[in-house]
Amino acid sequence: MRRPIDTLAEGLGHPEGPDVLPDGRIVFVETYTSKVLAWSEDRGIHDYVDCGGGPNACLLGAAGELYITQNGGTVGAWRAEVMGRPSIQKAWPDGRVEEVVAEVAGIALQAPNDLTFGPDGRLYFTDPADYLPNDRKPGRIFRLEPDGSGALIEEVPDAYPNGITAEADGAIVWVESYERGVYRKRGDAPSERIAVLPEGHIPDGLKVAADGDLWITTVLGGTVDILAPDGTFRDSLETGGAPLNCLFVDGDLIITDFGDRTEVPAAAPMDGRLWRVAVGVVGMPLFRGSIG
Repeated sequence: MRRPIDTLAEGLGHPEGPDVLPDGRIVFVETYTSKVLAWSEDRGIHDYVDCGGGPNACLLGAAGELYITQNGGTVGAWRAEVMGRPSIQKAWPDGRVEEVVAEVAGIALQAPNDLTFGPDGRLYFTDPADYLPNDRKPGRIFRLEPDGSGALIEEVPDAYPNGITAEADGAIVWVESYERGVYRKRGDAPSERIAVLPEGHIPDGLKVAADGDLWITTVLGGTVDILAPDGTFRDSLETGGAPLNCLFVDGDLIITDFGDRTEVPAAAPMDGRLWRVAVGVVGMPLFRGSIG
């Protein structure tokens, strides 16, 4: 599948994890500048909040706050000017940033990556180590309750759990980048692998369409792969570049793209783009919640 791509912004440093604010602005993290940025038709790109370290995704909460996965300030060989510690952060429109958790159930976080609220008001997030295909560490998935307590709900040996989202019935779907797997987790049962993406299509982020299809960005694959709810491959939206994550907005797909690169150097390349593609598909509304 091919669709015209509208470039909303370029010259971005590792843009990731988009969401939409109540006023309609698109908000996303820019890992290499340690910031959350916003975009609108009238203002273009502008700063939203400086959270330090290496933010990897953001998610709007029920009270207008943003939740941020903070990896501490590393992407491969890159290091942030102001390092932080791996955590979940909360940011407010007035610029305040606070740490929500840096450990869950006594386990220190490694490098939180992506996050989603479920219909139960709980916050679910992936916590891989750094992306090291030749020196793999265990990956983890955590759950936070509204009161801030939490639990480790899955640990996967030698794995890189990456994007995560919630389906309408409360099931959690997440992707694993080393082996290109797509997994569904229901309640406390172990995750079930429902698909493996084609060779070279490394899954990164994903969202659910209103019809239940899974739209999965494939960094290095240059596509957004579309799977039926049961994992059957339906189609690919060809984008080129290195799409990192996505968001449905009014029949469009917003994509954060790393740029035309096949590796991540230490020099923090500012080649990323914010794209809008008219796909004519409505997304399933994202769930919202608040963590104390």
